[in-house]
Amino acid sequence: MINLLNQINDALWGYVLIAALVGCGLWFTWRSRFVQFRMVGEMLRLLADPSTQSAEGEKHISSFQAFTVSLASRVGTGNLAGVATAIAVGGPGAVFWMWLMALFGASIAFVESTLGQLFKRHHRESFIGGPAYYIERGLHKRWMAVLFAVLITVTFGLANNSVQSNTICGAVEGAFGLSPVVVGMALVVLTLAIVFGGIQRIAHVSSVLVPLMAVGYFLLAVAVIVMNLSAVPRVLGLIIDSAFGLHQAVGGAVGAAIMNGVKRGLFSNEAGEGSAPNAAATAAVSHPVKQGLIQALGVFTDTLVVCSCTAFIILISGVYENPELNGIVLTQIALESEVGAWGRIFVAVAIFLFAYSSIIGNYYYGEANIRFMTRSTRILTLYRLTSGGVMVIFGALVSLDTVWSIIDLCMALLTACNLVAILLLGKYAFRLLDDYRQQKRQGIASPTFHRSQFPELEAELECWE
Repeated sequence: MINLLNQINDALWGYVLIAALVGCGLWFTWRSRFVQFRMVGEMLRLLADPSTQSAEGEKHISSFQAFTVSLASRVGTGNLAGVATAIAVGGPGAVFWMWLMALFGASIAFVESTLGQLFKRHHRESFIGGPAYYIERGLHKRWMAVLFAVLITVTFGLANNSVQSNTICGAVEGAFGLSPVVVGMALVVLTLAIVFGGIQRIAHVSSVLVPLMAVGYFLLAVAVIVMNLSAVPRVLGLIIDSAFGLHQAVGGAVGAAIMNGVKRGLFSNEAGEGSAPNAAATAAVSHPVKQGLIQALGVFTDTLVVCSCTAFIILISGVYENPELNGIVLTQIALESEVGAWGRIFVAVAIFLFAYSSIIGNYYYGEANIRFMTRSTRILTLYRLTSGGVMVIFGALVSLDTVWSIIDLCMALLTACNLVAILLLGKYAFRLLDDYRQQKRQGIASPTFHRSQFPELEAELECWE
């Protein structure tokens, strides 16, 4: 069964998805006039912008909280275990392709999150939205919207959570010798306690955990790099050489580097999957472009900062050459070789925070789409128990190869569906970006949007009175 899944994944990722992601990234970059490079300063300014819309009777998720919910899902297993797997299977060159995918993938993240904001709807806890909502309201294709809602619920709420759980249990077992069953049961209790609290509790926990874990891990990685400063030119040369096969003896080395770099890069930063727009839509902002820019910054934060930290630790250590090491164990051994035995424990604690925050972020993506398909509280409760309970235990008990094979297939199908939608709807994101830039040129510090600016969509835009 696993062999069949791997064959399907190789076919999808080897030909279809890589071409589609690269093509969309290049097109959106050109069409937006390089928004992800030209507006980095505006992204950073907006991240700390306290302004939100006001709507009486609604609880609000701030722009920063929505950013951390999406970052909670992004910054997780992919940053520690996913990078290690990419290097173990695709070689050091996979890191280069992860970087390249992030640079152009940020434009995809901008488009999908701006659309998520544009087509969002009112909800009793906050705003709600995402690809299912912009597919239904923008493309008027209910069947496609439901298909996406099912795919993202399965991918994030179920399959992705099994990956996070598997990685946590592997790291904790390696550091402390605790049984995966015990760790899995503890995760179930912690997860269900959060997910039954709704988006408000998820946003609050994420806004605390995500900055804490990202900064801590970044500082440790910088310390390792500083201690091995003389090795940095060698590591950079190794990444570039391996990316293009300049010193590779195996003919398929370049293809393996590209495929694993793009796959693990997408798993980590999620640009194009359609996940982050679900979080982006919850934010109360005065213009859709604001959250689109912030979510583009999230791609850079995830891949260019956190993933690079892991890559440098592994490549500086040299332990990646051991064919028996893979996943989170490779990251643990690499850090242990640089800072001593406590490095293994640090990674276990870090991956617990990273992956646990991802579990609760992933859960919300499924909830938002369950609510799109049905108002049944029974179905929502069943989903909560399955996502936070059954799949967490499943991930704790099955093998590393099993969970990665399942998530790769789910991720491919989900991304294909979302890319079709944003290619057809991207014109609205570009019009919004032109409007935002024009208002900034006029000296307006905080641009605003009103649905009357899009008369052809006015009846579909519920939240921009």
